[in-house]
Amino acid sequence: MNHEDWAAEQETTTVTVDDHDLPVAYRDDGPESGAADEPPVVFLHGIPTWSFLWRDIAPAVAEDRRVIVPDLLGYGNSAMADGFDRSIRAQEAMLDELFADLGLDRVSLVSHDIGGGVALRYAAHHPDRVDELVCSNAVCYDSWPVEFISNLGLPKTTDTSFDDLEEHVGGVFSQGTHDDADPEFVEGMLAPWLTEAGRTSLARCAVATNTNHTTEIDYDAITADVLCLWGADDVLQSLAYAERLAADTGGEVVALDEAYHWVMEDRTDGYMTALREFLDR
Repeated sequence: MNHEDWAAEQETTTVTVDDHDLPVAYRDDGPESGAADEPPVVFLHGIPTWSFLWRDIAPAVAEDRRVIVPDLLGYGNSAMADGFDRSIRAQEAMLDELFADLGLDRVSLVSHDIGGGVALRYAAHHPDRVDELVCSNAVCYDSWPVEFISNLGLPKTTDTSFDDLEEHVGGVFSQGTHDDADPEFVEGMLAPWLTEAGRTSLARCAVATNTNHTTEIDYDAITADVLCLWGADDVLQSLAYAERLAADTGGEVVALDEAYHWVMEDRTDGYMTALREFLDR
């Protein structure tokens, strides 16, 4: 599925965060209702991605589970205007509003990068509402921000040419342990940022990264079953953080070799196998 087809199947709702009414784009797929012990699976992306990150994973899970795949605020086809907070604290508030709008009182969360920070905050603050929590190369503790993202928050990001932005950001998406990045993946990840509004929003998202929002989490409060499903060769969010997170939450680590930060892209089949085994317990 290309990014245009993915976007065409998104729905939109409006949430209120910090007194701002903001549109949130999301995919809602799979059975409308399932067994009582199978809550919807919610997929959360990170920076600088959007929900298209889950293009090969969420549709497969939707064969037998309802899935919700939102674009975080400031990303993809959600709100990109200036004047609102894009931090993971605000993204957690967005998630709470979205769940209320969709009538969800129990969920399973599958997360990546800063989406992991959002998921961890939500699971710690609402332990009775999260049954399963999957964190993939997720920000946690003091593991972030990284220099690449911090540099995107500099004023020059809003002034750089589209070609330069494509080269800089696209180069990161092309990195991995697979031999050749799928051009459809790279093109899809870049698409939201290659407009003036998108380029500005990317800078705002980058500058909103705040380590305090993950260092202040009470990790002991998380009661969900936890899986740290990690790309073992990641230099942005190292495997050591997965091991620490699993130890603090009573979870487990599955490390996929020959996988970099974009683990679900580098090792799609291995990722899907491990995820299904965890969700089907």
